[in-house]
Amino acid sequence: MLLLRNRYAMAALAAAIFFGGIAVLRVNTGIARDAVASIPDPAVSVDVATVATQKITDWHEYSGRLEAIDQVEIRSLVSGTLTAVHFTDGSLVEKGDELFTIDPRPYQAALDHATALVAAAQARVAYTSSDLARAGRLLAGNAIAKRDYEEKRNASRGAVADLQAAKATLASASLDLEHTRIVAPIAGRVSRAEVTPGNVIAAGANSAPLTSLVSVSHMYASFEVDEQSFLKFVGPSSASGSERTPVFLGLANEEGYPRPGKLASVDNRLDTSSGTIRVRAVFDNPGGKLVPGLYARIRLGGGAPHDAVLVDEKAIGTDQNKRFVVVVNDDNKTAYREVRLGASQDGGRVVQAGLKAGERIVVNGLQRIRPGDVVTPQPTPALATGAPAKLAVSDAVSNGSSPADNS
Repeated sequence: MLLLRNRYAMAALAAAIFFGGIAVLRVNTGIARDAVASIPDPAVSVDVATVATQKITDWHEYSGRLEAIDQVEIRSLVSGTLTAVHFTDGSLVEKGDELFTIDPRPYQAALDHATALVAAAQARVAYTSSDLARAGRLLAGNAIAKRDYEEKRNASRGAVADLQAAKATLASASLDLEHTRIVAPIAGRVSRAEVTPGNVIAAGANSAPLTSLVSVSHMYASFEVDEQSFLKFVGPSSASGSERTPVFLGLANEEGYPRPGKLASVDNRLDTSSGTIRVRAVFDNPGGKLVPGLYARIRLGGGAPHDAVLVDEKAIGTDQNKRFVVVVNDDNKTAYREVRLGASQDGGRVVQAGLKAGERIVVNGLQRIRPGDVVTPQPTPALATGAPAKLAVSDAVSNGSSPADNS
């Protein structure tokens, strides 16, 4: 019995020690967990920039097409057999270069005939003038009737008129012979020859064109401007001189707007069906890369330069249909800030409302932070301004679109 009681006592003591150890372990584990929870998370390192104002010009983007300043359809002014083509399809030609030759022999014969008629008329003028002079002397001595004198005077006048007609025929024949050499009326790029040598061609405005020619040294870009933009800056500029409105051009495969130009003309009426007015700008084309018919992206400057808040595009986040930035306060805590955006400018974005100069915003690292987090700011340089010719396409104001805009 005593042995049994000792065994029970030992078992009770072991159980007490076991459960006491578990309790101590739980307490220690809870203390350790509370200690770990009390350790703050390390601050996330993010790039932070200080917002500043810059002087900018408002830009508006439009879609248009290139047009040649001068374009000519080459037609023959005389009929005949085409004997030669003097150009290569698609080549550049200078003003006065010969393009086609029509068989000149019939027109040379007509010129020779007209030359002979002039010679005969000159001889008749000389004879009738001399005969009239004799008749005048005889009339003075009453040796000839006045009627005979008047007949000779009329003959002399008729001879002079015949000479003028013969000279006109000679000039016409000479012009027809000249037209057998069809030359370029302007400098530019010629299309293909529509007629080959050996064919008989007709003359006149209703005849089929032999080829076409467009100028290339300068090029028009035509586009449609909405009514509000016209009233705001295009109309006043066209009234006082197009130099006040900067305009730049970019092709479908070019980045930004590398080609400067100037406004050439504004149409004289607004299209009431579309609410737009036709505007045309002119651009230099020294390399001939601009070709009529190409799609053109036009950037048009409006209004006087003014101060605006400009931020890096990477600093702007999207929350459904809202745009926001993350502001860092003096305690390095982040805060959500909704903003209203304007046009793209100098590689950045204009902020019209929601942000002011001097505030700090997160430029890189938005996906690693939440509002209220403490961050380690890494200062980054302010947004650098660039030339207007290299500006990116804006989605703030646009008139028309093309797949090239999304490339």
